[in-house]
Amino acid sequence: MHRRARLRRLIAGAGCAALGVGGLTACTDPSPTPTVRDFLIAWQVGNYQAAAKLTTGAPRAAVASALSQVRAQLDAASLRLAIGARDSTGQARGVAIAKPASDRALARFSISIDLGENGEPWRYASSMELRQVKGDWRVVWKPSIINPRLGPGQRLAVVSEDPERASILDSSKRSLQKTVTADVFGVYPGRVGDARKTLDQLASAARKEGGMSLDVDRLLGRVQSAPPNTFLPLLTLVRPADNALILRLMRVPQLERRTSSEPIGAAAAPEVVGGLGPATSETLQLVGAPYQPGDTIGTSGIQLALQRRLAGIPTVRVVAQDPSGANTQTLASWPLTDSPANHPKDVQTTLNRNLQNRADNALAGVSAPASLIALRAGTNEVLAVANHGTDGRNLAMEGSYPPGMTFGIVTADALLHAGLTGATKTECPGNATVGNSTFTNKAHGRQTLERNFGAGCATTLASLSSHVSADALLQAAERYGFGKDWALGVPAFTGSVPRPADDAAKAAEMVGEGGVRMSPLAMATAAAGVLNVTWRPPFLLADPAATDAPPARPFDVATTADLQKLLRRGVVSGTARAANVSVGGKVSGVVATVDYQENGRTKTVSWFVGSRPDLAFAIAVEGKVNPAALAARFLTGAHVPSTTTKPATPETPGSTTTPVTPR
Repeated sequence: MHRRARLRRLIAGAGCAALGVGGLTACTDPSPTPTVRDFLIAWQVGNYQAAAKLTTGAPRAAVASALSQVRAQLDAASLRLAIGARDSTGQARGVAIAKPASDRALARFSISIDLGENGEPWRYASSMELRQVKGDWRVVWKPSIINPRLGPGQRLAVVSEDPERASILDSSKRSLQKTVTADVFGVYPGRVGDARKTLDQLASAARKEGGMSLDVDRLLGRVQSAPPNTFLPLLTLVRPADNALILRLMRVPQLERRTSSEPIGAAAAPEVVGGLGPATSETLQLVGAPYQPGDTIGTSGIQLALQRRLAGIPTVRVVAQDPSGANTQTLASWPLTDSPANHPKDVQTTLNRNLQNRADNALAGVSAPASLIALRAGTNEVLAVANHGTDGRNLAMEGSYPPGMTFGIVTADALLHAGLTGATKTECPGNATVGNSTFTNKAHGRQTLERNFGAGCATTLASLSSHVSADALLQAAERYGFGKDWALGVPAFTGSVPRPADDAAKAAEMVGEGGVRMSPLAMATAAAGVLNVTWRPPFLLADPAATDAPPARPFDVATTADLQKLLRRGVVSGTARAANVSVGGKVSGVVATVDYQENGRTKTVSWFVGSRPDLAFAIAVEGKVNPAALAARFLTGAHVPSTTTKPATPETPGSTTTPVTPR
């Protein structure tokens, strides 16, 4: 029943004994049956002239025209009919042909309209009168043959009525959407001379200026089936982003434009909230029925992921009306029930507006793509998702970067489980070679693991890789849920830690390089796990709650206590000292600056991953910055200067991996 102004197929079973499968006059029978059968078969296969020849009472050209228009007026892909009336459940009812007089007869037949891939067919019974003309039976033509409630001069049409779209809300149930100026392009179907030409020009402009792929055939079906004198929206665009396409479409003949204010913009966290726009071929593949070209649907973020929940199920009506649009009578409508499941429903998120503003402000001065995500300690609800300069990408949740020394959270966890402690004496040389790879950083000499970790000593972790097997490293990653489906309800990258091929690869992964990739979300979740001595999946949607998310997993208390000290050391006296602020409790964390290769280019990402007693968060910037200073700005809400991008300093060291021999 879930349809959207598009009735694809009219189907009814028609066996050989009913309509026949051969020629139009395959049997000899003095009864009206052959005429009924031949008329229905001719209509069904599209031989309208042949069907018209079997009628009387109207010009044959008018009959053929009326029969031929049924498919277009219903946007139907096929039409099949069966002798014998059937009720709405498909059960046979009444006689097929009755002869009240020697030269008169009444034939009942049934039509079934398929409402789409997921819908039950619309079934109804119709009938036709027959009379003998010079010894031959002929159908007495009336428009009611097409549908019993279709009157003279009327046509069929399909009307779609969209319920008001529901809202996306923050944690305080305030809307996360804003009103923007929208230009809606469409047509009055009865005024378009060459609909296909107009739609071809619309699709061409959308492809060239907006990169949109529109299904012209399906749009044409909508135009042909819509009421002739009612404006039919085909493309909704937003200023100023779509200005170039708007200007081009204004030059397409017979395309009408209406300007209005619509609540379709994102007031905060736009990459998460998402946007609304035209239903392209690509987005329709994601949302499916009952939506179709010409609709305005979610194109990204929550708006796309929860399209059906936010939009509800449109009401589709088949109507009979005069060409002017007057005397409209509803013949059928879908959905057939007014179930609450069909109604739009608000989506409440866990986003905190104040913290979201603070996160946005912290990144506002960065001149490179930057992202920040923050979780509430203890519950792991997502409080803020900020993306700056990311060209609409939600890198805070979907970004994929080598985490560098921030992955040391997992590496240290593995080392502590292997028997080391924060007090274990370790070396931090200027370079360390493992297998065929060399790792470098500023030398710090012999210190405790806690101090060398806080100082960002990649060579320490690389040198200690012999204490951890590949299995133990992967088990540590498993404890933090990396690579698992967290059932967030929106796209997210939960990290990737491949099995290392050899000792050099294992050492590279120990320092967060090699094949290790993480999103800020994944690393913030790791920091929350250390803070709360329990790993649990994050969540963004307050309702509905995910039922298939992985369960919470408690950590070893003693090991985690040592790990907490390591993370605190980095802020107290290590590379993350710039984040040592007193706002809401003591801050812990680790920073990293990683140079890596991607698509043949050398790129850099700067990280801060840390927490305070009520918050866990992660920052990633595609450039060399002091991420600990960004963390401080986020925590304190301090004023952001015009730019925070600057060369790396000793406060933000990174490790480099240099091949000694070809691999």
